[in-house]
Amino acid sequence: MLIFCDQKKLMQLLKVILFVLSFLVATPHYADAVKPALIEISINQLGEIDIEARASIEALLTGINSKYKDTKEAPNEAEYDALRKMQSEDLEQEFSKFTTKFLEQIKLKAHSSKKAAGKNLELSIFEVKIPEPGYTKVPRISLIKLKSSIELNQSYISWYYPAAFGDNAVRLQQVNKADKKYHWSEWQWLRQNQPSDPFSITEIIANKPIHKTISEYLVLGFKHILPRGLDHILFILGLFFFSTAFKPLFWQITMFTLAHTITLGLSMNGIIDLPASIVEPLIALSIVYIGVENIFSKQLKMSRLLLVFVFGLIHGLGFASVLADFGMPANSFLLALISFNIGVELGQLAIILAAFLFIGFWIKNKSWYRTSISIPCSLLISVIAIYWFIQRLDLNYLS
Repeated sequence: MLIFCDQKKLMQLLKVILFVLSFLVATPHYADAVKPALIEISINQLGEIDIEARASIEALLTGINSKYKDTKEAPNEAEYDALRKMQSEDLEQEFSKFTTKFLEQIKLKAHSSKKAAGKNLELSIFEVKIPEPGYTKVPRISLIKLKSSIELNQSYISWYYPAAFGDNAVRLQQVNKADKKYHWSEWQWLRQNQPSDPFSITEIIANKPIHKTISEYLVLGFKHILPRGLDHILFILGLFFFSTAFKPLFWQITMFTLAHTITLGLSMNGIIDLPASIVEPLIALSIVYIGVENIFSKQLKMSRLLLVFVFGLIHGLGFASVLADFGMPANSFLLALISFNIGVELGQLAIILAAFLFIGFWIKNKSWYRTSISIPCSLLISVIAIYWFIQRLDLNYLS
C-alpha cells in the first residue's frame, strides 16, 4: 500500500516538474527580445544639454515595442528582420525619414519647481551611430545623440519617451567642468507611457547614498536570475538534479559562483570581451552538458567541478552584458559590482531553496529518485538547451 502511494505521488510530482520544464521550451526565450531604451541626459553649468539615447532603430521604425516579449510575435517581423540585416549607412537613411516623427514624440521639459507645469525644450539630432549588422540573435543597439539648452532660472527637467517606442530608463548627469564635479542621478524606469519624475538641475548633488547603490544593483542582479534568466535557472536546476545531497550541490554552486564572479569583474574592467555570438551559444551548450552528465554520472568527480567552473566563467560573461547595458557608477564601481553579484547569488539561492522545498525535502532519500526524477528531468533540460543552442546560432554571422 505504501509503495502504491509513493508511486502515485511520484507520477503526480513528475508530471508537475515536466510541465514546468516544458513551459520553458514554449517561452520565447531567445529570439530577439525587445530591450528598453537607455537615455542619458547631461546638463552643464551653462545650461547646455546633451542626450544620448541607446535604442534599437529597427524596433523604432517598425513600431515593435515592449508589448512584444519577442519580435517574432509582431505582425511586421519580416520587415524588422530585413532592417536588422541592413548596412549601417542604409539603415541610417531609413531612420532619417523617421526623425521628424521621433522628435515630435519625445519630450524634454523644463520646470521652475518640482510641481510646476513644464515647458517643452527644443530638441535636435546631431549624430546617429549605427553598428554594422553582426550577430542577429541580439538586437543591434544604435546611439542617437541630441542637443538642447535650458534657461538657468529653471530648476528641474523631465523626460518623456512614448510607449509606442517602448519602455525606457533615463538618468541625469549634472556636470560642472570648471570645478570638476559630476553627479549621476538614479535610473528611472519608465513604463505605461509615463513621463519621468522631475530631475533637479540646480546644483551638483553629493554622491548617491551607499544604501541606494546597493539596493539598486542588488535588485538588478536578482531580477537577472528571477524571473529573467531562464538559461541560468535551468543551469542551476541541472546542478540540483544531479543529487539532492547537500555536499555535491554545495561544491558545484561554490565553483560556479567563484568562476562567474571572476569573469564578471574582468569583463566589467575591460580585460575580457567576448561577443554574444560566442557567449550565448556556449551558455546553452553548458546546460546541455550538465543535463547529459546527470544521466551518465552517479558520483561527483573533480572533472565535473572543473567543468562547472569553466561554465561559470562563461555565464559570468553573460551577466556582464547586463551590467554593460545598465551602466556602472564611476564613483561606486566596486560597490555596484559586488551588490549585483550578491543579487545574482540570492537569485540562485532562491531557485535552490524552491527546488529543495518542492522536490528535495520530500524525496531526497527515495531509492527511485535518480531513475524516476533526476534522469527524466535532466534529459528534458538537455533537450531544451539544445533547442536554445540551435536558436542562438547565426551561421551567416559565423561564416
